[in-house]
Amino acid sequence: MDDSSRRTDRDGETIDLTTLDMDERELVAELLRFAVSYPDARTGQYWNFYGKRVGEFYEKRGLTRSETIKTLVWRIAQELNGRLLVAAGLARDSDDFGERLDATIGEKYGSRHRFCELTGISEDMLSHVLAKRKHMSIQSLSDALAKIGYTIHIVPAS
Repeated sequence: MDDSSRRTDRDGETIDLTTLDMDERELVAELLRFAVSYPDARTGQYWNFYGKRVGEFYEKRGLTRSETIKTLVWRIAQELNGRLLVAAGLARDSDDFGERLDATIGEKYGSRHRFCELTGISEDMLSHVLAKRKHMSIQSLSDALAKIGYTIHIVPAS
């Protein structure tokens, strides 16, 4: 954290907190405190906490779930979750699966809609998977990718 008005994400991008109101800033501080108190991502405590807490916060403000997940606070909450996952060895900091899949979709299929038509994955599920809110089973993903001539490979971690 650079100071109380800025954060730096894992990609080195600055997140300006001055656009948040006082309650949102306090929510970010609460998320940070919780992440520090429960740093082991393997327990799922932070993951379970932030979705519910941020969702309830914005629900009281009249936002839908789809609006909530577009907020800066949600982005910060997911960023914190990502840091915890990397620290626990459950995720890699770069060369992310979702980023590679999304890039492949854009390059080869032009749109998520087209990709979903060809693979049978619902657009809603794909959106959740790419945003790391939900996971697909390896079998489901493998079956969907096989429809378009792709497969999953297991490779050694660097």
